[in-house]
Amino acid sequence: MKLQRNGRSKALAIGAMALVSSLSLAACGSDDNNTTATGSNGSSSAAPAIDCGPKQAPLVSAGSTAQGNAIDILKNNFGAACKDTTINYGGGGSGAGVQQFNQGKIQFAGSDSALKPAEVDASKAVCTGGQGINLPVVAGLISIVYNVEGVDNLVLDGPTIAKIFDSQITKWNDAAIVALNPGAKLPDADIQAFHRTDDSGTTENLTKYFAKTSAGAWSYPASKAWAGKGGQGASGSAGVSAQVKQVKNSVSYAELSFAQTNNLKSASINTGAAKPVEATAVNAANTFAKAQIAGTGSDLALTLDYATKEEGSYPLVLVTYEIVCDKGNKADTLDALKAFLTYSISDAGQKAIGDAGYVPLPKELTGKVTAAVKALA
Repeated sequence: MKLQRNGRSKALAIGAMALVSSLSLAACGSDDNNTTATGSNGSSSAAPAIDCGPKQAPLVSAGSTAQGNAIDILKNNFGAACKDTTINYGGGGSGAGVQQFNQGKIQFAGSDSALKPAEVDASKAVCTGGQGINLPVVAGLISIVYNVEGVDNLVLDGPTIAKIFDSQITKWNDAAIVALNPGAKLPDADIQAFHRTDDSGTTENLTKYFAKTSAGAWSYPASKAWAGKGGQGASGSAGVSAQVKQVKNSVSYAELSFAQTNNLKSASINTGAAKPVEATAVNAANTFAKAQIAGTGSDLALTLDYATKEEGSYPLVLVTYEIVCDKGNKADTLDALKAFLTYSISDAGQKAIGDAGYVPLPKELTGKVTAAVKALA
């Protein structure tokens, strides 16, 4: 698949790789305010100027916990330059974010799943003269995080992961896991699987992956709500990651930055390529480079290839959309909203979150998002 309907996947792949390895720190605005960028390790470095927009104002948002670490970085960097634009991001999961947006309670929502037709229709009551649109801003990958002593390079595939999370495979030394990990010292221990209890776009992306790759082992429809049998639940990406860190012989799914923050091991995925694909930003960028725009007009929802078998393409990816009104945004916060989103999708913003384990989006796509943000009214 290609990002644009008219193609150029080769150029996008090169651009995605370049963004991951070394994004330019060119200025994203003409404002002379200089700030200090804060990296994931707390270090500081000089950052380009940030354009705060004609009018600053506090912003309230909520939604995806997968992008929580990214939003923390972006709002801290932006707030250091634009003191009067504070961003209060409530998390709560993608489902809660979309609900609050359509209730008119927040200026934008973060969702790891694009708006569904009924949600778009509901947004028209809030977006006077317009509707909610999907703007991809934060890209990442879903890491299958695990805590199994003595197993450092676990390999899993679609059917096996689906069976683990549906309690069809309950032992770490099950024949299916052993076959994927010859020579590994897999214990004769019960698997403790953790899943999200909140309506989660991460869950929906995982179950979309199951739908494409589990060969029927996952019998439920893709959904934000967990449907698998057994296991234990926890709230948010931070919640499931904390459980895996504490509980031996456990497994869950979380955005890669949470795996890194908690020093958790991530399984490689056997996609059918020549060798298993590791959960890295570079490998996820290879998948994003071939994404296709499914939305129309200023809506930039993407179609992702969860069943990719290309070498070095990690299949379990997600993109968090910032849900905004294309028209009908509140006048007193519109300038601040546009300024924050412009910084977030800029080279500097994408590099800042890329340093924390997220996946910088291809520049051809970020250019489209920037244009869509500029057109918000």
